[in-house]
Amino acid sequence: MTRSLRLTALAALLALSAACGVDGPPTRPEPAPEPGLTVSGEARVGVVSTL
Repeated sequence: MTRSLRLTALAALLALSAACGVDGPPTRPEPAPEPGLTVSGEARVGVVSTL
Protein backbone atom coordinates (compact mmCIF):
# COMPACT_ATOMS: atom_id res chain seq x y z
CA MET A 1 0.00 0.00 0.00
CA THR A 2 2.71 2.48 0.95
CA ARG A 3 4.83 1.65 -2.07
CA SER A 4 1.97 2.17 -4.52
CA LEU A 5 1.10 5.48 -2.85
CA ARG A 6 4.70 6.66 -3.18
CA LEU A 7 4.81 5.56 -6.80
CA THR A 8 1.56 7.40 -7.54
CA ALA A 9 2.83 10.56 -5.82
CA LEU A 10 6.10 10.37 -7.76
CA ALA A 11 4.26 9.91 -11.07
CA ALA A 12 2.01 12.90 -10.30
CA LEU A 13 5.02 15.05 -9.39
CA LEU A 14 6.82 14.10 -12.59
CA ALA A 15 3.73 14.81 -14.69
CA LEU A 16 3.28 18.26 -13.14
CA SER A 17 6.94 19.22 -13.41
CA ALA A 18 7.20 17.94 -16.99
CA ALA A 19 4.47 20.36 -18.09
CA CYS A 20 6.39 23.45 -16.95
CA GLY A 21 7.67 25.49 -19.89
CA VAL A 22 6.45 23.08 -22.54
CA ASP A 23 5.51 25.79 -25.04
CA GLY A 24 8.83 27.65 -24.80
CA PRO A 25 10.31 30.44 -22.74
CA PRO A 26 7.96 32.95 -21.12
CA THR A 27 7.07 36.07 -23.07
CA ARG A 28 6.44 39.53 -21.69
CA PRO A 29 2.79 40.67 -21.94
CA GLU A 30 1.89 43.60 -24.15
CA PRO A 31 1.77 46.97 -22.37
CA ALA A 32 -1.64 48.14 -21.22
CA PRO A 33 -3.33 50.74 -23.44
CA GLU A 34 -3.34 54.36 -22.38
CA PRO A 35 -6.33 55.30 -20.24
CA GLY A 36 -9.05 57.25 -22.01
CA LEU A 37 -11.86 56.86 -24.47
CA THR A 38 -11.33 55.80 -28.06
CA VAL A 39 -14.15 55.59 -30.59
CA SER A 40 -13.70 54.25 -34.08
CA GLY A 41 -15.97 52.89 -36.77
CA GLU A 42 -18.70 54.13 -39.07
CA ALA A 43 -22.29 55.26 -38.45
CA ARG A 44 -25.05 56.01 -40.93
CA VAL A 45 -28.43 57.59 -40.38
CA GLY A 46 -31.14 57.85 -42.97
CA VAL A 47 -34.70 57.18 -44.03
CA VAL A 48 -35.73 54.72 -46.71
CA SER A 49 -39.18 54.69 -48.27
CA THR A 50 -40.85 53.42 -51.42
CA LEU A 51 -43.66 55.28 -53.16
